[in-house]
Amino acid sequence: MTGSLISILVIVGIVVVLGIYVWATYNSLVTLRVRVDEAWSDITVQLKRRADLIPSLVETVKGYAAHEKSVFEAVTQARAETISASGPAEASVAENHMQQALKSIFAVAEAYPQLQASQNFLQLQSELVDTENKVQAARRFYNGGVRELNTKIQIFPNNLFAKMFGFTTREFFEVEDVAAISEPPRIQF
Repeated sequence: MTGSLISILVIVGIVVVLGIYVWATYNSLVTLRVRVDEAWSDITVQLKRRADLIPSLVETVKGYAAHEKSVFEAVTQARAETISASGPAEASVAENHMQQALKSIFAVAEAYPQLQASQNFLQLQSELVDTENKVQAARRFYNGGVRELNTKIQIFPNNLFAKMFGFTTREFFEVEDVAAISEPPRIQF
């Protein structure tokens, strides 16, 4: 009788330990998923903030360089792509287009000394640089969260339970032209 009691206790102990492991793994995966969702939300907030600054910047530059129509159209198109991006892959493409468009608008601004002296333009540039720094920080935070979540999902034996509970890996926010976004736009006068 004691041999069967010991066997039952060992089996119950294994089930309890396994149950605690599954519970802890599930909760940590949920925590990481929420952290990644929060980080993505931070990125979209900063991209929206930048997109909201763009029309003011365009209007300021347009007042001095109205004949640069193609530059303004490119900026407007890039802004629309940024706002409509729904995931990291689309946001990456939109980010590349936005960086190219911002470079163009600042190149136009360099040709107009009176624009460069405009207080409104200088303030918009300052806000844009600040926003670019925030986008970079949010992107790093997001990618760090994705790295943690993906690692947790893919390591054994978590991968068995993660798949069973419907957890999937996430995409990193990678930009096609890393050099274009490695620093905020440089404004030189």
